[in-house]
Amino acid sequence: MRLGLNLGYLVGSDDPAGQLRLVRHAEHLGFDAVWAAEAYGSDAVSVLAWLGGQTERIGIGSAVLQIPGRTPAMTAMTAASLDLLTGGRFRLGLGVSGPQVSEGWHGVRFDHPLARTREYLDIVRAALARETLSYTGDHYRLPLPDGPGKPLKLTIVPPRPRIPTLLAAVGPKNLELAGERADGWLAVFYAPDHAAEPLAAIRRGRVRAGAGLDDFAVVPTVPVVVGDDPRRCADLIRPYAALYVGGMGSRKQNFYNALAVRMGYADAAAEVQDLYLSGRPRDAAAAVPYEFIDATSLLGPPGRIAEGLARLADSGVTSAALLPFARTVEDKIAMITAVREAYPTD
Repeated sequence: MRLGLNLGYLVGSDDPAGQLRLVRHAEHLGFDAVWAAEAYGSDAVSVLAWLGGQTERIGIGSAVLQIPGRTPAMTAMTAASLDLLTGGRFRLGLGVSGPQVSEGWHGVRFDHPLARTREYLDIVRAALARETLSYTGDHYRLPLPDGPGKPLKLTIVPPRPRIPTLLAAVGPKNLELAGERADGWLAVFYAPDHAAEPLAAIRRGRVRAGAGLDDFAVVPTVPVVVGDDPRRCADLIRPYAALYVGGMGSRKQNFYNALAVRMGYADAAAEVQDLYLSGRPRDAAAAVPYEFIDATSLLGPPGRIAEGLARLADSGVTSAALLPFARTVEDKIAMITAVREAYPTD
């Protein structure tokens, strides 16, 4: 198992120079890849292009590019460009986002997300393979049948015949789709003790594709806090967990809340959501069970974190994308250094 770095979302208080120092240090430590996210602030493409131009070896990945925010052809152009400009270091992570962002920010209806994602992946794959693009689906038609458009082919040639495509998936059907149509899975709130079910769904998709899991990437984002007391470490992660379990999506449609329910935290998930949606995010954070955070994060002294990384590797993770929780860049650098020393991968 390799180690990676997840920068999360770039927020207004972040120091870009500090973020670059963190990424360069991860590259120095031999990390596999750095991942950047987007919601309705900074876009991942700009961040990754900026980082890719100032690093040499570390892979750069989107976690994720939002499917409602770009046409599939635009995503293929972007992936091909980033891969060409970085000498074959780009990994394309895609995700359907959620109803709040899709409809509230992009103005795209959040209907039939599974079918839309399937067609989107088909078109991206065909475009990156430099096929002359012609597609007839329920949600995408290329070219449009009633206009002057004609089938076109990508005009640049990426340095690799296939750019790795990973799908962010939480629900069982989307996990099967990741196994069937993608090269990897971007996971969140991944718990080794609960990994058998999602990996079984992925395996069903791989069987349909006539493939196995040997060449399939399993890349969870793993929150990490290094410290003496695991419970105090967990307190830094509570607002993050509460945001996803309680505040992402709507009361009727929150994929992360449903995931917590499947993991056995139904009562706590309902309480966290009730508190968050009633405007009490601090109380929601306090209501997140320590056991949930501990199961899905790396907490405590280096030895305990090394044990957690070993469990991740044994469960099938191919690269753990560390999301360090600390107040300063210097603290984050120290944190990922401690993890790397506790878990050498070379």
